[in-house]
Amino acid sequence: MRIALDARLLHYRKAGIGQYILRLLEGLDALAPEEEMVILRSRKQRDTDLPRTRFGSVPLWTPPHNRFEQFGLRVELSRLHLDLLHSPDFIPLFYRHFQSVITVHDLAFLLYPHLLTRESAHYYGQIDQAVRSADHIIAVSETTKKDVIRLLGAPEEKVTVIPEAVNPIYRQLEEGDGVAEVRQRYHLPEQYAIFVGTIEPRKNLPTLMRAIRRLKDQHHTELVLAVAGQWGWLYDDVLHLHEELKLQDLVRFLGRVSDEDLVALYNGASVLAYPSHYEGFGLPPLEAMACGTPVIVSNTSALPEVVGDAGLLVTPEDDEGLTVALLRVLSDPELRDALIRRGLQRASGFTVTAMAEKSLALYRSVLAT
Repeated sequence: MRIALDARLLHYRKAGIGQYILRLLEGLDALAPEEEMVILRSRKQRDTDLPRTRFGSVPLWTPPHNRFEQFGLRVELSRLHLDLLHSPDFIPLFYRHFQSVITVHDLAFLLYPHLLTRESAHYYGQIDQAVRSADHIIAVSETTKKDVIRLLGAPEEKVTVIPEAVNPIYRQLEEGDGVAEVRQRYHLPEQYAIFVGTIEPRKNLPTLMRAIRRLKDQHHTELVLAVAGQWGWLYDDVLHLHEELKLQDLVRFLGRVSDEDLVALYNGASVLAYPSHYEGFGLPPLEAMACGTPVIVSNTSALPEVVGDAGLLVTPEDDEGLTVALLRVLSDPELRDALIRRGLQRASGFTVTAMAEKSLALYRSVLAT
């Protein structure tokens, strides 16, 4: 059997779905499946940009999210004699002569359509047809599975939950392993909270910024917030609030940081605060827990499911409640130690091997039908 994984998105985006693709390729390679595995890559992407695997790769001219993608991809794949294609970026090839598995990471674009760009609205607007067309759907959480069934009418038996995996690079560092050097390079004090993610309305950064201001004004803490992530879209409210609340000394925008730096930043942080309105999964809390960092997350969508009993939960819009949660983590050593211990144990269950094993078993099940 010949199974292909569409990795074209990796040339354009290393974060998010790109990380999912990388972890899945690494995990499948370690399993050494008897099936022939093929990586579909962008023609602009070199083999050296992909993880080293025993799998062959095929360069494709058709870029992802292109308006001619369905036609161009169909022509290019017609010569490959595939038995199954896994499309990790939601949308499969609709007209094909092979089996199809897609991964749905979240349905934020249905719940928050006003936050989409025109290009994204066009691409993700195909999701109804995608769900009907695919032979099987991977959902990265029970929350996403329920959303796919409720919002898109997918039969329950057509959707399998396979959680995402934490990159093994995220781990506890020994004292002296470069944490202080990275902290100093980003001009951060010894005590700081961290937020990781694209700056966009869904991530709910304004609530966190208000909580940081409250901590300073009402509780006289010196906690600084480090925001690690690139500027996304519709972020004017964040900039205005930063100016209005005079947060220049309390909120530092670090931009996109490397994985290596992020490991050190997680390790050095007093707490990760992640009050997102909606997540189909939520990797940053797991990454932080794997680094031994206490986490505070929203009590909505997939975040409670992912964090379990290893984090504190808050209502997304409740900046006062978030302030209290931050203060508890900072001032209660017993609570902090318990969160760290439970977080490490929780994160250890989301492995690359487990994700790859379940994905390969699903491929085989689909091919057997």
